[in-house]
Amino acid sequence: MVRNKVRTAIILSLTAMTFGVMGALPASAGYTLNKEVRDVTPALKEATEIGVKTYENPAMKDAPNKDAILVLSFGTTFKESRAKTIDKTVAAIQVAHPDQKVVVAFTSHIIVDRIKANEGLTIPTPEQALEQLKNDGYTRIAIANLNVIPGIEYDYDRALFNAYKQDFKKVTLGTPMLYWMGQEGQRDDIAQFVQALSTQFPKLGQDDAVLVMAHGTPHPANAYYSVLQNRLDAAKLGNVFVYSVEGWPHLDTVIPLLKAKGVKHVTLMPMMMVAGDHANNDMAGAEADSHKSILEKEGFTVTPYIHGLGENAAVRQMFVERADEAWNALEAE
Repeated sequence: MVRNKVRTAIILSLTAMTFGVMGALPASAGYTLNKEVRDVTPALKEATEIGVKTYENPAMKDAPNKDAILVLSFGTTFKESRAKTIDKTVAAIQVAHPDQKVVVAFTSHIIVDRIKANEGLTIPTPEQALEQLKNDGYTRIAIANLNVIPGIEYDYDRALFNAYKQDFKKVTLGTPMLYWMGQEGQRDDIAQFVQALSTQFPKLGQDDAVLVMAHGTPHPANAYYSVLQNRLDAAKLGNVFVYSVEGWPHLDTVIPLLKAKGVKHVTLMPMMMVAGDHANNDMAGAEADSHKSILEKEGFTVTPYIHGLGENAAVRQMFVERADEAWNALEAE
């Protein structure tokens, strides 16, 4: 027992020496290295870069500044929803930065190809957008994204940042909408999102519930949904439950909770940037395996709310704030 206590103390001591203490730091920061660390290796430096990522290229330090904001979104083939969500959010980012070039790119190459084939509209992939910005002489790029959680899509964004940062004088990468959880003096993005999301909730009686449909992911970031449920419970908004299409919790995880609380009526709403295939078909479709049909078979009356997060003004503002952080990091000395 004593040996275990000593071992634990040593581990905690080493952790403190390596990472230092994280206090009320800027939103773009996270852990800061303790001053006692003498050999800051590239791997250690990268591991402790939490929040907005920044890279300055010493080989281009004398290049003139020509700036742009690149907004990354998964995209959607649902044209009407795209206009109300992605386009409207990108327009809000442009309004916040009227003198800067703002470019949007879709990370889903399949969606890019389908939009081109069906609409004749060319939307670049992130790789194409970055290559074009480089060819057009832009030297400083602030990369923002319309991701909800830091899952696989955000990992793609980080990979792009690392792959292209040597091509520019300075590159920054903003965080997804949900990133910080109020830990160690940081802001609580999840609590802020709960307040934004609740602006679209109907008035709930004791036998009413809202089911918020997330996408779900095999990525460890799926755990954000559990944190979100915690913040929803803490906000005391009534019977509000998170479930996912492709992750955990599932719909069948939530149904017993609804029955235990005596819920009779359920409002279904997507927690996705757009109201695309998942919202219109998986959630609210007429097929026997849609979430609406499954809930009706279980005895609930169901009202679908088919609107993407991008239609919510308070949520759009959160995305604008994340883009602002990427831009501010680009401007910072």
